[in-house]
Amino acid sequence: MKNCFLLFLSLLLFSCEKDSTNAVTSDPFIRGADMSYLPLIESEGTLYKKNGVAENALTTLKNAGCNTVRVRLWHNPVNGHSGFNEVKAFATRIKQNGMKVWLTVHYSDTWADPGNQQKPLGWQSLPFAQLKNAVTSYTQQIITEINPDIIQIGNEINDGFLWPEGKITSNQTQFLELLQTAVSAVRSQSTATKIMLHYAGTQGSDWFFNLTSTIDYDYIGLSYYPIWHGKNLTVLQNTMNTLSTTHNKKIILAETSYPFTLGFNDFTNNVLGLDNQLHPGYPATTTGQKNYLIAIKNLVKQSQNGIGFCYWGSEWVAFRGTQSTNGSSWENQALWDFNFNALPALEAFSAE
Repeated sequence: MKNCFLLFLSLLLFSCEKDSTNAVTSDPFIRGADMSYLPLIESEGTLYKKNGVAENALTTLKNAGCNTVRVRLWHNPVNGHSGFNEVKAFATRIKQNGMKVWLTVHYSDTWADPGNQQKPLGWQSLPFAQLKNAVTSYTQQIITEINPDIIQIGNEINDGFLWPEGKITSNQTQFLELLQTAVSAVRSQSTATKIMLHYAGTQGSDWFFNLTSTIDYDYIGLSYYPIWHGKNLTVLQNTMNTLSTTHNKKIILAETSYPFTLGFNDFTNNVLGLDNQLHPGYPATTTGQKNYLIAIKNLVKQSQNGIGFCYWGSEWVAFRGTQSTNGSSWENQALWDFNFNALPALEAFSAE
């Protein structure tokens, strides 16, 4: 009887240990929101709401089912916003709210995207060897002090990053060296942080991920906006399937968004405001925005190795008032309406 009990106990312990290991190594589906402007917007007095009652925006997201918050990091921005100290404090707050931290490291003092990849001012005159050293020390500091769950090496690096040295079309070899330098810096400090390479759109993505196939990274990230990347969701899903299968990588839709209206709430020119910029299946209404995001979530779930999505500009309401010309160019695509109330699109973050 004693032997039977010991056998049962050992089997139970083995089962628990196995389950625990699986829980750690498996990737839960990422339901993410980029909230990079939140510290700035809150500092200027804006109160986000749920059903007309003021509520911490991170609380609203968490209760809706969001499990990951994406934050951009600039090296030395002019006003300090999106800089290291602000992002470090914000990351701590995100973790305290029970969500994962996803950093998009621009390796620039300002916006980096397919057409802009300016080196930090402090790195402008560095010889290439010293530039790589700067990338190493900066990246190691990020991992050591902020310790994100996911890190993007660059933002929308279709033609590289850290120009001109890291520009693919003119310095392909140096681009790959810089990319591997950053990746190696992450690996040297953490075995847990997942590394993402981020490409905007679908066109040319096969070429880019073939080029970077020797790099040691974990996730493929794509941006998809109907206004810039086409209005065929089947093309998007087929691209995701092909990329993830070809490169044996998990894949995330790293950026997307959609309007709940074509109207505006300040005089900062909006990116999107015309009917012909919309996906034909989704009107610019609160329901249309919600249904678009649900469709995106389901598309990723049904894709080969699809493990999540992230909504960009979630928090970027018209926070400086209706007359502002320096407020938000995205307020009609935020996840809070013109009265700063949470929108129905947040229902798409449900785990169902």
